[in-house]
Amino acid sequence: MNLANFTFDVDADGIGLLTWDTPGRSMNLINADFIRELESVIEEIGSEEKIKGCVIVSGKDSFSGGADLTMLEDMGRRMEDLARLKGVEHAMQEFFDESRRLSQLYRRLETCGKPFAAAVHGLCLGGGFELALACHFRVLSDAQSTKVGLPEIKIGLFPGAGGTQRVARLMPTADALQMLFKGEQIGAATAGRIGLAHVVVPRADLVGKAKEWIRSGGSPVAPWDKKDFRPPSGRVFSPTGMMVWPAANAIYRRETQDNYPAAKAILHAVYEGLQLPIDLALKVESRWFAKILRSKEAHAMIRTLFVSLSELNKGARRPKSAPAADIGKIGVIGAGFMGAGIAYVSASAGLSVVLIDRDLAAAEKGKQVSHKLISDRIARGRARSSERDALLSRIETSADYGRLADCDLVIEAVFEDRSVKADTIKRAEAVLPASTVFASNTSTLPISSLAQYSARPERFIGIHFFSPVEKMPLVEVIAGKYTHESAVAAAFDFVRALKKTPILVSDGRGFFANRCVGAYLLEGHLMVMEGVPPAMIENVAKMAGMPIGPLALTDEVAIDLAWRILTATEGDLGADAVDPRQRALLDIMVNRHGRSGRKNRKGFYDYPEKGAKRLWPGLGDIPGRRLDPDSIDVEELRLRFLAAQALEASRTVQERVISDPREADVGSILGFGFAPFTGGVLSYIDGIGAGAFVLLCSDLEKRHGRRFAPNDLLLEMADSRQTFYSGLQKIGARA
Repeated sequence: MNLANFTFDVDADGIGLLTWDTPGRSMNLINADFIRELESVIEEIGSEEKIKGCVIVSGKDSFSGGADLTMLEDMGRRMEDLARLKGVEHAMQEFFDESRRLSQLYRRLETCGKPFAAAVHGLCLGGGFELALACHFRVLSDAQSTKVGLPEIKIGLFPGAGGTQRVARLMPTADALQMLFKGEQIGAATAGRIGLAHVVVPRADLVGKAKEWIRSGGSPVAPWDKKDFRPPSGRVFSPTGMMVWPAANAIYRRETQDNYPAAKAILHAVYEGLQLPIDLALKVESRWFAKILRSKEAHAMIRTLFVSLSELNKGARRPKSAPAADIGKIGVIGAGFMGAGIAYVSASAGLSVVLIDRDLAAAEKGKQVSHKLISDRIARGRARSSERDALLSRIETSADYGRLADCDLVIEAVFEDRSVKADTIKRAEAVLPASTVFASNTSTLPISSLAQYSARPERFIGIHFFSPVEKMPLVEVIAGKYTHESAVAAAFDFVRALKKTPILVSDGRGFFANRCVGAYLLEGHLMVMEGVPPAMIENVAKMAGMPIGPLALTDEVAIDLAWRILTATEGDLGADAVDPRQRALLDIMVNRHGRSGRKNRKGFYDYPEKGAKRLWPGLGDIPGRRLDPDSIDVEELRLRFLAAQALEASRTVQERVISDPREADVGSILGFGFAPFTGGVLSYIDGIGAGAFVLLCSDLEKRHGRRFAPNDLLLEMADSRQTFYSGLQKIGARA
């Protein structure tokens, strides 16, 4: 056999060891070469009498990250070409046959008559885990890094190589559906407890345990191929089955709002497959998989959440000519909520941190945030006490700016006030060497305007984290008017060291994410003043695909902060820069009723000490009128939420705040949760077409005002039938 992705050896007992080690990659991924080589190995094992069985193990620190999704994108392009050459029907058949090739390969492994064991260490996800599920025996290492899962739903797909059928035959139906819907990674101990793994052992014993199973007569027949097999939850049409499916449908509707075709396909595939023999069930799964693979949602989500995200995480937008920055120690000025979070994630990444505040007590209070966060992880079994001790030892607290003198990067996270930031910048630069990069975590103030307080504006940059810092994966890197590319590169290197995703944003008030979020919040606030019932506002926002309603989000951000930003904008740009109805609402909430948001338990919602939050009853009285819910066009509300954000994003492209559509799409999903099924703000426009989007905005403009007026770039794109991704030369070339 001519193998590049595998090595294959047979020991004296006739047990084969197939070591998967894709050359030139840090992670084993499934691609066309993998499929071709595994086919030849299975045929060799199945036909060679002296081979008694086979153990599959990885030659890397992880088993597999799943399929290389660019392979799936290529399939779609080939189908389009084939449809033009030989017709749609022929192309569809070819596409279906190709899309199920991996499923058929795994079924061939499962039925070749020889026992296969998977010896898994590290990550084993997606198609890699489906390979393990097709093996007759699964032994996992007890390492903390060993996790299995089927995360395809997160990129608009579902497991299409037997995952839906085998999981649903190994676990109770409700548990299998939950696993498939959530796409979460499962630790080795849990996998063993719920029946996805047979044995959990130390890594050193993996291969030995797997071989021992084969040597002792391991069966080459999967449970579902035996005549007496019964699914864990019994037949679909049984009292137990009928307790599962109505609830499953309700949960699907609640969690997806019917926006995710892949989730619905999971329901179909499991429901239909459990009523069939395994081979027919796998064919049903394959048909649903081929259908979902061609959906616009899957195309958009794969492009944004796999291809673009991977490119950005690898530094696609980092200045190429700048040398790698050597960042070992950072300073954080301001030990409040944001500063404490930045200190925690930096120390978690192995960096030394100096946390500065007005006095030592305030700095220590900020360090206690790190203590609590890592302690919570220990309580959940996700960290060890020794890791807490090491992390806390990397955080030094002080009120002395002189402690910043040997820092490679300093970030200010002080109060969002221009004079406070100006004083902070001057005090820090007085002790910093000229080579140190100084960054502001400001969320709204233009970087160039803050850089005027710096003696070295070329080393001044914005690094905007999102709250809560330890959870939010996105960071905006903001280049000011005078920022040198070496400072940009250093910021990128720092963010990537934290394992967060950086996007490069040009300077401007609100930058990118906050401008789009501001448009979302504005629509929610104006709906309140129009008399739309607050509960309807929140529910329709979720129907549109947003993770949280605009009123709840305002509470999380803090209403008084929204009020300060609005008044600062009005002071800087004039009264025309703010909407008087939003101004009136925030004024009433903050200054008349003292409702600041979640932080004081009083906002658009009430937050009782015990029990769930609930909308404030007095909210409906503020506009002085209430619309009849039955008279409101729900679809129009939904479109207002999505169009407002996408339109603002298109303006940031026109203004060169964003110059790469990948960053807008990835940033919108990771930064503020813009409807992931669309692929992001610009993919949303591309998905419906610039011409159709312009018509939508023009219609909303007639009904709701100039804020929906389509910008010149959109009008030009509509005329030329361009998309953001096809028109890169005009709207900003890729790095």
